[in-house]
Amino acid sequence: MRIAIVNHMPLAVEALRQVILSHGKHQVVWVAADGEEAVRQCERDRPDLILMDLVMPRMDGIEATRQIMTKTPCAILIVTVHTADYTAKVFEAMGAGALDVVHTPVVGGTTTAEGRKSLLAKIEIIRRFIAPIHGAKSNAGNDRAAQRLGTKSESLVCIGSSAGGPAALARVLSGLPANFPAAVVIVQHVDPQFAPGLADWLASQTQLPVRLAQEGDRLQPGSVLLAGRAHHLVLAGPQRLGYTRAAADCAYRPSVDIFFHSVAEHREGGGQKSEDRGPTPNLWPPTIGILLTGMGRDGAKGLLALRERGFLTIAQDQASSAVFGMPKAAADLKAAVEILTLDKIAPRLVNVLMSKA
Repeated sequence: MRIAIVNHMPLAVEALRQVILSHGKHQVVWVAADGEEAVRQCERDRPDLILMDLVMPRMDGIEATRQIMTKTPCAILIVTVHTADYTAKVFEAMGAGALDVVHTPVVGGTTTAEGRKSLLAKIEIIRRFIAPIHGAKSNAGNDRAAQRLGTKSESLVCIGSSAGGPAALARVLSGLPANFPAAVVIVQHVDPQFAPGLADWLASQTQLPVRLAQEGDRLQPGSVLLAGRAHHLVLAGPQRLGYTRAAADCAYRPSVDIFFHSVAEHREGGGQKSEDRGPTPNLWPPTIGILLTGMGRDGAKGLLALRERGFLTIAQDQASSAVFGMPKAAADLKAAVEILTLDKIAPRLVNVLMSKA
């Protein structure tokens, strides 16, 4: 991969350079000392991946990410020593379009073996993620149609997101009232070590309680559960969540596709399907699938599975997406019944579900 480094600390730059070159198949194409320089460099030579620091002089990593994703979009990984002290900034950068975040692999001027391994693993995940994707393979829903349960379930809103997701999730959740009658389950591409911080940050943006999903959790109306492990979150029954190690070859764990397929498998089907695979508007079921901003295609096939079960499915539109990858893939598959701007999604949920409460 052609990788760029954006960091104003010489020791950190050298450590990152050594880690990248140690792989053998990666190269450092340029180095920038601040966000302003990074934006200019990216316009001249767009790399496959940028390792972006968070706190820098002149222009920080948040604004640099925002400008690069607008002018010359490419994969951005936040690599910083400031994750503990600047949690909100980390998720603001991800909201601007960064794919993920990892600690700078340097302690006291020395590259640690654990830090090196963690960074290379994250780079490899992103390499697979931005390469041509043929869709994650999942056994969910393929050979177990007979196991689908018809038990009537409480309402469920399931949301998938990636690059740009934290800000988009905050916008949707902030528009839901405290008496929202559905359970909300979110799969956001984020490293498990930062998932607790994301849950806390999202909780500060909404009237609803937000916490990490645990094995065996049951869906509760008015609560928000966030996937928070390195394994895939799945719906293990109409009302129960679980985690699985299956499909370890997926570029990202947790996978939106795998979660959506599990929802399609276990939730009661919806209204009568029309010729274009959408249910009739007056027969919306109490399950809604939403695919927000993100790079790649994760979630598109899963959203199609939800639509084919007769559920209402929504994709974020291009204008309001930080990265129109995942929603576009869903639109191309005709997986979304509705394509909405970000500010219309929460009102749509309230309109559909509050009228049924």
